[in-house]
Amino acid sequence: MSLHLTHFNEFSHICFMAESVPYFRSNTIYCGDCKDVLAKFPKNSVDLIYLDPPFFSNRNHEVIWGDNNEIRAFQDRWKGGINNFCEWMEERILECHRVLKDTGALYLHCDYRANSYLRIILDKIFGNNKMENEIIWYYRGGGVPKKTFARRHDTIYFYTKGKKWTFNVDPIRTKYSSDTVERTKYTARAFRGKKIYDKYKPNPLGKHPDDVLQIQPTMPSSKERLGYPTQKPERLLEVIIKASSNPTDIVLDPFCGCGTALAVAQKSGRKWIGIDISSIACDITAKRMDKLGSKEIPVVGMPMNETQLRKLTPFKFQNWVVQRVFGTTSQRKSGDMGIDGYTEDKEPIQVKQSDSVGRNIIDNFETALRRSKHKTGLVIAFSFGKGAYEEIARAKRQEGLGIKLITVSDLLKKQRQLLTA
Repeated sequence: MSLHLTHFNEFSHICFMAESVPYFRSNTIYCGDCKDVLAKFPKNSVDLIYLDPPFFSNRNHEVIWGDNNEIRAFQDRWKGGINNFCEWMEERILECHRVLKDTGALYLHCDYRANSYLRIILDKIFGNNKMENEIIWYYRGGGVPKKTFARRHDTIYFYTKGKKWTFNVDPIRTKYSSDTVERTKYTARAFRGKKIYDKYKPNPLGKHPDDVLQIQPTMPSSKERLGYPTQKPERLLEVIIKASSNPTDIVLDPFCGCGTALAVAQKSGRKWIGIDISSIACDITAKRMDKLGSKEIPVVGMPMNETQLRKLTPFKFQNWVVQRVFGTTSQRKSGDMGIDGYTEDKEPIQVKQSDSVGRNIIDNFETALRRSKHKTGLVIAFSFGKGAYEEIARAKRQEGLGIKLITVSDLLKKQRQLLTA
C-alpha cells in the first residue's frame, strides 16, 4: 500500500501549475465559474465557442460526480425557476460574445425545456439576424412514453458575430442517399421532351450536410465513455469544430465537463481552452488531454496550498484529496460508514479536514475496515496526534490491519517535487 511514483509522474504532466503561466493561454484548463474566468480574457480572442451548459431539467446530474462546488452552483440556478436560469445564462453568454472574434461562431447546445428562452437571449446579444442555423441533433434510443411522442433530439443554435465567418463544408460532407445516387443515372427532361439539364453530378466528397444531424449518443459500452452523465459523442463535435474553425484556431468550451470538445479540437489540430466549475471535471479533462499527447497542461484555479485547501467545503476538500491519490470518491455523501473513497487497489480512504487527528478517528476507521472486510486503508488529514500513530501500531500488531497515515503536506510536497523535477 503506497502512493506510486509513476502516478505522481503522470500527474506532473497533467497539472502543471507554474506561476509564470499567463492567465489567457491556449491549451489550458481553468477551474471556476466561466463568467468569472472569461471576464479576465481579452476581447476578440477566440475563434469558436461551443457551449453545452446544464439543461433546465431540474435533474441534478452533477450529484453523480459529487463535486460540492458544482452541486451548489447547480442548485443556485433553480431558486428563481426559468427566470433565474435565463439571467444566469445571459451573464455568461455576454462574456462569450465579448471574447469571440468578429469572424468567430458560437454554438449553443440546449433541449426543449429552455431552447426558446435561450434563443431570445442569443438574439438580444448577437442580433436577431445572426442566427445562421437551428441545428437538430437527432438520435435513436430506447424507452417510449405512453402519452407523448418520443423525444429524440436536442437543439444547437449556430450564431455568428460579424459579416464574415469560417464555414468549411468539405470536411463535414455526408453520404448521398440511395435515391440521389439512383437519380444520377438519368438525364432530366421537361414535359414535352425538351432537355433542360444534363445528368446530375454529385460532389465526389459527398453531400452538403443539412441542419439535421443524425448521430448516435455516446453509448455506455463506448471507449469514449468517461462516466460523465451528459457526455456528448465526439462525432457531433467533429462536425461543429471542423466546419467552423481552421487548424491553429482557438476553440473554447466554457462548460467543458469531461472535455469532449477539447479532445476533438486536439485531434483536429486546433488550439483549445476549457473551463468548468467542477474540480473533478477539470481533473478528468486534464487526464484525457494528457492521453492525447498534450503534455504539461496548466490547470488554473485549482487549490495548491494548505491555506486554500482549508477554505474548501468538506466535500470539495474530500474530492481534492481522493483525486490526488488517484482514487474514486464514495457516491454516498452521508452515512458512508467512515469510508470517503477507494484507491485504485480498492483500499478504503478516510479524509479528515482537520489537525491532530487522534485515536478515536483511527478506531472508527478500523471498524469501517472490518465491516467492509478490508485489511488495509488510508487516512488523510492535515496532521495526526501521537494517539493515532500508537493505535495503528496496535492494530497492525494485534489485528493485522495495515493503516497508513498521510498528511496533506505530504501530498503537496510530493506534487511540488515532481512538478519542478
